[in-house]
Amino acid sequence: MSASFHARRDWFLGEAQRRAVRLTGDRLKTSAPEIKSAETASVAAAPERLAPSTPSDPTGIDAYKPEEIARRIETAGVAKAKLPLRSLLALGGLAGAFISIGALFYLAVLTGADPMHGPTRFVAGIAFSLGLILVIVGGAELFTGNTLLVMGWVDGLVTTRALLRNWLIVFFANLVGALTLCLLAWMAGLHLGALGAMAAKIAAMKLTLSPTEMLARGILCNALVCLAVWLSFGAHDVASKILAIIPPIAAFVALGFEHCVANMFLLPFGLLAGASGDTVGLIRNIGWVTLGNIIGGAGGVALSYWAAYRAPARSTVVPSNPDANPAEPVSWQTR
Repeated sequence: MSASFHARRDWFLGEAQRRAVRLTGDRLKTSAPEIKSAETASVAAAPERLAPSTPSDPTGIDAYKPEEIARRIETAGVAKAKLPLRSLLALGGLAGAFISIGALFYLAVLTGADPMHGPTRFVAGIAFSLGLILVIVGGAELFTGNTLLVMGWVDGLVTTRALLRNWLIVFFANLVGALTLCLLAWMAGLHLGALGAMAAKIAAMKLTLSPTEMLARGILCNALVCLAVWLSFGAHDVASKILAIIPPIAAFVALGFEHCVANMFLLPFGLLAGASGDTVGLIRNIGWVTLGNIIGGAGGVALSYWAAYRAPARSTVVPSNPDANPAEPVSWQTR
């Protein structure tokens, strides 16, 4: 009986094992196509995962094209020409103050050093670029930069009256802002000591320039300033704008060129610090330098780029809404 019991047990165990083997085989046969399909899909996707991503711009330059910059600057100029008086006065005053802050920073960096030493002038120019960075990133109306409005004027999108209105109001507001910072710096006692001595030295050198020198240096200066503005319009982000602004501004300072709004601060502050000169010499300097700045910005940069990029498209671009809000950029459409 014991032998019969053991025989039946062995039979049942063997049968269970055979059933388990059959079930396992069926499962493997059923899932094999799915496994094979998944493996095939994985292999097919592997090259796509491993392949390097292709940049949207094959040149690798993440910036607006020059013709796009020209269009953006012209559109911005139309909007600037329509700004109300209150906005122009407020933003113009800020620009004069911003450039004066950059000029103070420039004097602080030069203090204790030889102002004619090339590398020192370059570092001081980097410090001075703070002024235009504040103007462009912070938002303000700077006379020298607004000479680029000539692009819209030539296209007939900005009237002569609107152009002169913008320039006169912004120039006056820049002067008020610069003189306000000059007064604050004097009240703070910055005209005393080494910084004041450097301010007097810089002002004295500026006041001894001849009209030809002031005019030529003004032309060269605002060509570089407007190029800095131009480059900033090609950037997509704030960091890129700042990096685009610094080299042209550092160059004009290092080369000793003349900027009328900067001189609205540097000359009065230098006279307060003891520079030899008078108000007549100050007005004479700012007058010649302003004329040079207009020629360099309006003619050297604005008209050159207009001829290159806007003149060919002049007959194909029209304002989509001539009555747009003057405080907002104007939109455009092509025929």
